[in-house]
Amino acid sequence: MDSISTQMLFTILGILILISAYFSGSETGMMSLNRYRLRHLEKQKHKGARRVSKLLDRPDRLIGLILIGNNLVNIAASAIATVIGLRLFGDMGILIATIVLTLVILIFAEVTPKTLAALYPEKIAFPSSIILTLLLKLLFPLVVVVNWITNGFLMVLGINAEQREQHSLSSEELRTVVNESGALLHQRDQDMLVSILDLEKVSVEDIMIPRSELVGIDVNDDWKKIQKQLTQANHTRVLLYRDSIDDVVGYIHARDALKLLSKSQFNKATLLRAVRELYFIPEGTPLNIQLLKFQHAKERLGLVVDEYGDIQGLVTLEDILEEIVGDFTTTMTPTTSDEVTLQPDGSYLVDGSASIRDINKEMSWQLPTDGPKTLNGLIIEYLEEIPQSNISLRISGYPVEIIDVADNMIKTVRVMPDHFIDESPEEE
Repeated sequence: MDSISTQMLFTILGILILISAYFSGSETGMMSLNRYRLRHLEKQKHKGARRVSKLLDRPDRLIGLILIGNNLVNIAASAIATVIGLRLFGDMGILIATIVLTLVILIFAEVTPKTLAALYPEKIAFPSSIILTLLLKLLFPLVVVVNWITNGFLMVLGINAEQREQHSLSSEELRTVVNESGALLHQRDQDMLVSILDLEKVSVEDIMIPRSELVGIDVNDDWKKIQKQLTQANHTRVLLYRDSIDDVVGYIHARDALKLLSKSQFNKATLLRAVRELYFIPEGTPLNIQLLKFQHAKERLGLVVDEYGDIQGLVTLEDILEEIVGDFTTTMTPTTSDEVTLQPDGSYLVDGSASIRDINKEMSWQLPTDGPKTLNGLIIEYLEEIPQSNISLRISGYPVEIIDVADNMIKTVRVMPDHFIDESPEEE
């Protein structure tokens, strides 16, 4: 060492610090990569992504390689700095070299390269993988020995190095990824993707046409009345029943009725022969499951029944699709904007039959959805009786005034969201 000039020692020290910065940046860059983007690039046959993915298949070996190189370089740099310090400052040079080298390594070989690698992981990791792959081949025996020793210590602690956490996303995490995609996805596309993820949280009762609003044709009526109802029907599929909706016969497709009419064979007997069987759906079925069931059964509508087999409502394939893409222009059901009317004083007049879930979605309110599905049902459950008009109450922090009650139902209520009070319990 005495034969090497001080200037040459400074040059070697600078090179060692640069190598240390390389190892530090490579470690952070490798570990900061987006694993899902890495998989995508690997499928696109990106050479850098393939090299990195192969290295990350055994993270213990990769980390062992980087730390072996980094520690060798740092220890060598410390030894050279000590020699330089002794030459320049005598015995005090050891302390001065320790302090200066610590600051230099901290700034130039740790914080700066790691920050840069965290900001641009792909630009650091992909080129670095070429050198790391070569070093792994050269130092493989040493890396294996170090890993064997460290894995032995981990086994003593009850940790198996071969068992790694699987990088899979839950639906909530995936929803966050979609919402944070920003300019990468159009807002409309984001809403559709989130709606697909939300299907598992929504059951058929949340979107069904309730039993009280079901429209059908009584096959026991006069034939002229049946013909009139068929010609004036707003839907291509019409329910048929005997006397009451509880004795449902099936449904007739408008196309089938037109075929019979074109052949001059349209009468009650041929109508009943053209009836299609109904598909029944157990209540509580999530929409994502029901969508698959519709697909497998080649059905487009079904009647929702409870545990006793009583009809609760009707769900169509279009209803589920509307949960994903939004309302179709051809829908005959009232939209939330038709059921909620803004008043000059900032309050809202809301139809009592409006769906709570639709109101929350449209108005960004937080009315409870774990019980009744309509605002009328929510208020009656809260009061435990059918109220009179001009009664005020507060539900989940929202002041609600009952405006109109008729036929044992709350027809209209006034909601004042400006006076909302958060009633959720505070976290300690």
